[in-house]
Amino acid sequence: MTALEKAFADAAAAGITQRKIDIGGLSVNVARFGKGPALLLLHGWPEFWLVWRPLMLRLGDSFELIAPDLRGCGDTGKPMPGPDASATAERHALDMFALMDALGRDRFGVIGGDLGAYVMQAMSHRQPRRLSGTLYLCTPYPGLGQRYGEPGHLIEVWYQYFQQLPWAAQLVGSSRESCRLYFRHFLDHWSGDDPAVFGDLLEAYVDNFMKPGNIQGGFDWYLSSAPNRRLWLEGRLPAQPRIEIPSRFLWGRRDPLIAPEWSDRLGDYWSEPSISFVDTGHYVHAEAPGIVAEEARGFFGGLQNGAREN
Repeated sequence: MTALEKAFADAAAAGITQRKIDIGGLSVNVARFGKGPALLLLHGWPEFWLVWRPLMLRLGDSFELIAPDLRGCGDTGKPMPGPDASATAERHALDMFALMDALGRDRFGVIGGDLGAYVMQAMSHRQPRRLSGTLYLCTPYPGLGQRYGEPGHLIEVWYQYFQQLPWAAQLVGSSRESCRLYFRHFLDHWSGDDPAVFGDLLEAYVDNFMKPGNIQGGFDWYLSSAPNRRLWLEGRLPAQPRIEIPSRFLWGRRDPLIAPEWSDRLGDYWSEPSISFVDTGHYVHAEAPGIVAEEARGFFGGLQNGAREN
């Protein structure tokens, strides 16, 4: 049994199920657990649904947790055999609405960070009525502006350019050791250089990324998002209306990728956002699942109580 198979078996023993759902030509792998109001969990890069297991087990008594592998990631389909520049945030958003349609969930809350946070913003602009609330974790957003590309920060974002090269996935996946070395850097460094956060799951992550197409599937996000990322760095990204959906933000004080002080412009993009800073790196949900669970209960539970009162 591989490390990934064991991780899946442990999740299944705890009651987490996985199934494939077709949404019009794309087979989406979805993990589900619990009962109650639906919460959609959107992972970042380099992640897949398994990163949510600790949070799912903490919230399953109050919510139905729906954790898909996003397009190109995990066991979800890879529409293109090679690099695919169509995996934009908008494309992912359409995928997620189609998935929730297939599950019969018209209105739901969303939790996500990193890539998932981009998808949440696209969903919020496209069909805001369907989202009861959004809980963001260390959030990339246009307000980062030119700061994200400052010379002193390039050491943190180099990979976003490397992963657009047509041979990058082949190089990273040329051996199991090269795959482990590459992804261990991001898992450990973004966790505040704490190898214990993903230590028990490192080999499961390597198993995941050594599956055919999975490295390129994740890299496709950076290929697809490059045009908009350049516009925001140049200050030319077209403005969109502020998001009116109730939105809560948790930000790691030690996030090396998205500095906590760069949350200063959230109010330009969200109406009345609320934020708390926690003692983590980039992976708030993996480093402090108990804190995220408590926040989710309070935030989404408060929205439900408010809806009942109204």
